[in-house]
Amino acid sequence: MPRVKRGVTARASHKKTLSYTKGHRATKHTTVRRATESMFKALSHMYRHRRERKGDMRKLWIARINAAARVEGTTYSRLIAGLTEQGITVNRKMLADLAVKDQESFKQFASYAVAKESFAAGKK
Repeated sequence: MPRVKRGVTARASHKKTLSYTKGHRATKHTTVRRATESMFKALSHMYRHRRERKGDMRKLWIARINAAARVEGTTYSRLIAGLTEQGITVNRKMLADLAVKDQESFKQFASYAVAKESFAAGKK
């Protein structure tokens, strides 16, 4: 079996790794071994944070809905409970968008939820 010289392949692989770690500090962007470690760590952080971002966005939407709901004289939990009771299914992303961009539409949603509250209070 003939001998295989790996210089070209190894150099290409190393160049690829070093291109991934361009903005890293110290030897983490110059030395291939350190750059490889740095690259794997960065990629694992990217993977994990892409999933964390979904929860972060949900927290942001809930905070925006709560702030807008309090302007309308109710709370987030009462608003969501009222909308659920009325059978109105709108996700938090859309509610938060309405709360920020179209306050009049959000007021209508809040009025449905508050109407449920006052109806339930009279029922007891």
